[in-house]
Amino acid sequence: VKEAGRDFTYFIVVLVGIGVTGGLFYVIFKELFSSSSPNKIYGDALEKCRSHPEVIGVFGDSIKGYGEATRRGRRQRVSHIEYVKDGLKHMRLKFYIEGTESGKQGTVHVEVKENLETGRFEVRYIFVDVETYPRRTIVIEDNR
Repeated sequence: VKEAGRDFTYFIVVLVGIGVTGGLFYVIFKELFSSSSPNKIYGDALEKCRSHPEVIGVFGDSIKGYGEATRRGRRQRVSHIEYVKDGLKHMRLKFYIEGTESGKQGTVHVEVKENLETGRFEVRYIFVDVETYPRRTIVIEDNR
């Protein structure tokens, strides 16, 4: 009886460990590979910025994107907000880009809206505010 109780306890510990590991994999998969995650939308918007000829003309060929700076100086967190309007999920993102042109920086604003038929997010707009002189806004996509 004593040995059976110990075996049952080990079995429960193993099951809890498998459950926690499965939960972690689910969260990681959802964040990195889901079409509705902020990181996926950020990656798609950054690629559109990198391929837009006017953005390339202002910032140069090698454009890199980054998020808000943390206390440790890391700039990996992309600022985003999710909200529901008229029964549809919306998400707004803000991140920063810079290129090989010295001193050129810009802020990218993105808004996506859920499509009820496909369940995926579709871009409403992507535009870049150029932070240096002359200040201007580059519209990459506008589906409003």
